[in-house]
Order: sequence, then structure tokens, then C-alpha cells
Amino acid sequence: MWSILLRKFEKYPAQQKVLKLLFERGFQVNDEGKVTSGAIEIAHTQLAREAGVDRRVVDSTTEVILSDDQLKKIFQNVKSIPFLRDVAPLMGQGVIIITPDDASHKGIISEVSTVIAQHNISIRQAVSDDPFFIDEPKLTIITDTKVPGSIIEDLLKLDSVKSVNIA
Repeated sequence: MWSILLRKFEKYPAQQKVLKLLFERGFQVNDEGKVTSGAIEIAHTQLAREAGVDRRVVDSTTEVILSDDQLKKIFQNVKSIPFLRDVAPLMGQGVIIITPDDASHKGIISEVSTVIAQHNISIRQAVSDDPFFIDEPKLTIITDTKVPGSIIEDLLKLDSVKSVNIA
């Protein structure tokens, strides 16, 4: 799906950078062409700086998004979520970071969550990096309690798991 969206900008690599940034951050584009996070508007100059492009590239990217039905539906409905990885330990929760052997392998989340459930631990959040955006994608699991070290051995027995870190 992502490759289809990027193809719409294949002649405009600077606009591809903006499109990727908007999607990675879960930013919307409203009917006026403003980039928002909920009701908060984000200055096109700030987005341009982050993407390493001129502000006018952000303007033209939002114009293209609004003129394309598929892009418009996506960017008017995408949402960002709070990612708890860095604050979970401060809240007494556990963090398990899985590096998969092959991120395209089907069932990684299912296999990992089964092992976690067998240890009688509840999952609060699961965030999987998209291999299109990230060179070495990870699966981050936030649990309701700190995670015992003994779970690492069981997770490493899974064929789909390359490495495990806990916090």
C-alpha cells in the first residue's frame, strides 16, 4: 500500500519526504491544507525544517493530498498515539523489545503475546515498527507489570525472534 502512495510522488522526492514525515507522525491534513495533530495546527515551516525541504514543498504536498481522494481519506483520518516505551518504567510497567528474525514473518505478535500470557502478564500496548520506514524494525510490548528475566529465554525459543531486550 505504501509503495502505491509513494508512486504518486515518484517525480517529486522532496514531496515524498514530506509525505513520509506526515504519515510517520500521524499528522492530518485538513480541508484548508493545514497540517494538524487533532485540532492543533503545525506550521509548514517547522515541517519543512524537519523534512529538510523548503516550506513551499510542504504546501504543494498538502495540495496534492487534498486533490487525491485516496490520499485525502488517509491523511484526514490518520491518528497519532502516545508511545509508552520510554515512560512505562516510570509508571511501574514493563517493556519488552523484540527484534524479529524476519519482520515480514506472519504471526510474530501472536507468538510473542502467547508467551507473555503464559507468564501471566497482561499487555497494555504493542507497537510494531513498519519495515518500510525502519531498517531494523522492532516489536515493542508494554506490560502491566515489570517483566521477569525468565521470559527472555522463552521468547528466544521462538523461530521468529532474533533478540529480546527488557526494561
